[in-house]
Amino acid sequence: MKSRTISFVLPWTLLFFFAVTAFAKPAKLIMHGGLSVRDNKLVVKPVDSSDFETFFYNQTIDHFNYRPDSYATFNQRYVINSKYWGGAESKAPIFVWLGAEAAIDGDMGTVGFMTDNAASFKALLVYIEHRFYGKSRPLGLTMEEALNNANVRGYFNSAQALEDYAEVIRYLKEKLNAHFSPVIVLGGSYGGMLASWFRLKYPHVALGALASSAPILYFDDITPQDGYFVVVTKDFKETSRSCYNSIRESWGEIQKVAAKPDGLATLSKIFKTCAPLTSTTELTDYLDTIYALAAQYGSPPVYAATTICNAIDGASNATEGLLGRIFAGVEAYVGKGSCYDLSASAYPSESDLGWDWQSCSDMVMPIGYGPNSTMYPNMPPFNLSSYNDDCKEAYGVMPRQHWITDYFGGHDIKLILQRFGSNIIFSNGLRDPYSSAGVLEDVSSTVVSIKTEEGSHCMDIYPNMEGDPHWLTRQRQREVHTIRHWIKTYYSDLRPLGHRRH
Repeated sequence: MKSRTISFVLPWTLLFFFAVTAFAKPAKLIMHGGLSVRDNKLVVKPVDSSDFETFFYNQTIDHFNYRPDSYATFNQRYVINSKYWGGAESKAPIFVWLGAEAAIDGDMGTVGFMTDNAASFKALLVYIEHRFYGKSRPLGLTMEEALNNANVRGYFNSAQALEDYAEVIRYLKEKLNAHFSPVIVLGGSYGGMLASWFRLKYPHVALGALASSAPILYFDDITPQDGYFVVVTKDFKETSRSCYNSIRESWGEIQKVAAKPDGLATLSKIFKTCAPLTSTTELTDYLDTIYALAAQYGSPPVYAATTICNAIDGASNATEGLLGRIFAGVEAYVGKGSCYDLSASAYPSESDLGWDWQSCSDMVMPIGYGPNSTMYPNMPPFNLSSYNDDCKEAYGVMPRQHWITDYFGGHDIKLILQRFGSNIIFSNGLRDPYSSAGVLEDVSSTVVSIKTEEGSHCMDIYPNMEGDPHWLTRQRQREVHTIRHWIKTYYSDLRPLGHRRH
């Protein structure tokens, strides 16, 4: 059998890239791709490509200024599926997927909530790509070219993206003569944040929003900085106390081995690295990423944390002791290979590049370790000063730490939103580390939390699959019921105005 190298650039369809350094750069939020994560495997959800038609909207590059250069335009991609739409005359709804930090090419297959429910709602499906990603590139620049242009990258932020979506929706409703068709916006992870913010900023455009796994409270100090890693710790601790203890002790053991003569060479041998380690950080970041991914995207019937822990606990006779057991967990999760490429993440994707800029401009999420994330003793907390220096060096600008909470809110969210917010579903799975910064309680009768104890990141908006657990099916049913109620109420409100459905 031919041996193979394991390259730990996880497939981009795994929706996630994670790196914590001394600068504590935040986790990358991605919701994209045409595949779903099930049982640590990639399961294709096929869609009929003939049902989807691609268009481009002539989008304004700068919505918030009136300088001559603000009126420059670029082609923004959007995709439509009208197979089940009841039409404008019947005021049938429009479901709009708000693209996040990736191309939308795979979203039609990934976002099962849209395609699975289109027929019953008689909904028009629209997928809008986020500016600067995929084929929605200002001035036709690549991501690298755009980020190297200080003037162009200044237009790359969440507020501009939301106005893009509003323009495309307005244009489509006018084009389709669908003025009274209610719009429901949907998004997952960063896209979920965009969906909730869109409903708050544009209630005249969207009737409601489904925000899946949206950590809208991971800004300023609303959520404890170690909230993410507290949940990772909890997932592993509840899976196996002995496994948790092994991982907790392994960080110190790595440093202990590295301090010996030829220590890095020893670690390279234990973990079968394709290239010799040059620092322990390479290895600890690699392991950290594995545990984070396992927690964030674990799914039944066998969660990824269980797969890792079974291997760690089952390797009690490993010749390399504690670190040999840790490597057994790596091998079980990643797969067996002749060597493991820890440097593969040094080749960033378009999504990685784009999010790095976004996290250095307005999306400043202070994620770090702390006293409660006990699987990670002695790991560094988030350091804002170092973070600012890192961004300043990379882009010549300082992050706007408070922009999100100033522009969209977040502090005292229940007190504020119960007075003016409505028609938002915040869905979460509590095994997802980002649920630590999600809205987990109902704010009001119309701003609601629909969560599951067993769920993980964005699981509710993946396609319906045979064998889905009953709790996941119930979560989706509650979301559908809630959206139906919004739409029914909207139609009732139209009748006194003389606008009846046909």
